[in-house]
Amino acid sequence: MNYEETLHYLFTRLPMFSRIGAAAYKQDLTNTIALCDYIGNPQHRFKTIHIAGTNGKGSTSHMLAAVLQTAGYKTGLYTSPHLRDFRERFRIDGAMIEQDFVIDFTKRIQPAIDKIEPSFFEITVAMAFDYFAQRNVDIAVIETGLGGRLDSTNIVTPELSIITNIGWDHMNLLGDTLEKIAFEKAGIIKPGIPVVVGETAAATRKVFEQIAAEKQAPLFFADQLRYVADWKYEHHELMVQVTRNGHDERIPYHLDLPGYYQTKNLITVLESIHQLQQKGWNLPPEAVQQAIRKVKQLTGLHGRWEVIHRNPAVVLDVGHNEDGIRQILSQIELTNHQHLHIVIGMVKDKEIDKVLQQLPKEADYYFTKAQIPRALPEEELAAKAGAIDLYGHAYPDVNTALKAALHKAHKDDLIIVCGSVFVVGEVNI
Repeated sequence: MNYEETLHYLFTRLPMFSRIGAAAYKQDLTNTIALCDYIGNPQHRFKTIHIAGTNGKGSTSHMLAAVLQTAGYKTGLYTSPHLRDFRERFRIDGAMIEQDFVIDFTKRIQPAIDKIEPSFFEITVAMAFDYFAQRNVDIAVIETGLGGRLDSTNIVTPELSIITNIGWDHMNLLGDTLEKIAFEKAGIIKPGIPVVVGETAAATRKVFEQIAAEKQAPLFFADQLRYVADWKYEHHELMVQVTRNGHDERIPYHLDLPGYYQTKNLITVLESIHQLQQKGWNLPPEAVQQAIRKVKQLTGLHGRWEVIHRNPAVVLDVGHNEDGIRQILSQIELTNHQHLHIVIGMVKDKEIDKVLQQLPKEADYYFTKAQIPRALPEEELAAKAGAIDLYGHAYPDVNTALKAALHKAHKDDLIIVCGSVFVVGEVNI
């Protein structure tokens, strides 16, 4: 098989969550353990940082990877889903996995695929572990797919576990209360391994404290240890000053990820860096500041308040659940613009009504869908929105919708593309 044939095989032969949803979710680690055993358990041959959370885990993963590689460590980064290129999921020092490795790995593991019948995600996890082991990385930042306890990535014993936050998402799989969702995310906590929780919430704090205590894992709530003392947002850039509790010094950071919600992720990253330093990792302050300023350049992160056009401003953001959309709306309030245009598409298994109820009525809407089976038809989304006085037109794909928004918008307007990672990934830049 060549590369295109290999991708076709992976995308069509294996159950894929982005296409079919919950049917592709395997509720235990049996397949991943068997796959990794088949290829010699590569996950034991390099150090890891393991990251879970409802929102922010992608940005947090990329920030940490940027810091580690800037500090001189050969750094792997495994994230999902990809926006445009399958190889985005697997990076070493920012560079994507080679096509030849994808081909060779798939050929090598085909007998195990036929025997085990794994999901697409389980295969990508095994591929990532094998890639990082073969390339002798010093450390790899590993992002969970969803959940934590039963996530395929949860066969690593990391240097540090990180849980960014807990919000409403994937309730059909993770539970219908924040406590139940927190329990699933807390499944990445390992005996004796420090864990950083980014955001403290009354409903979930006790869950983390109990599980950390049971596993004798040191627990640190990042937002109880540091805070943003001052910040400035202008020209789609974010300047932040951070202070540790009990200290007067304000340390400045200039973020190339300009969404205000990145301040929460920055606090999580800074406490995580502190914990890694306590374990002997050499992460100098100047490397941290340098990396935070060039995360997109160093790691290839896209889709987080990403400005792709000016006059009018066009912003891509992968926010797609209640908390993610709330963060986008907060960012919109910080932005100088005349009129708001929202290009939105969603997948069927999200809390669509709850997301729509948050959206402003004074915007123009362009309802669309991603080209995947899980996508909610654009006419159905438009009907749901119209029932609560959100009005606009429906378009069969995001680029047609965006073209219509650009045609209607004035130069001082703001156009947001959001609602689904897959919608954002299909925008032609």
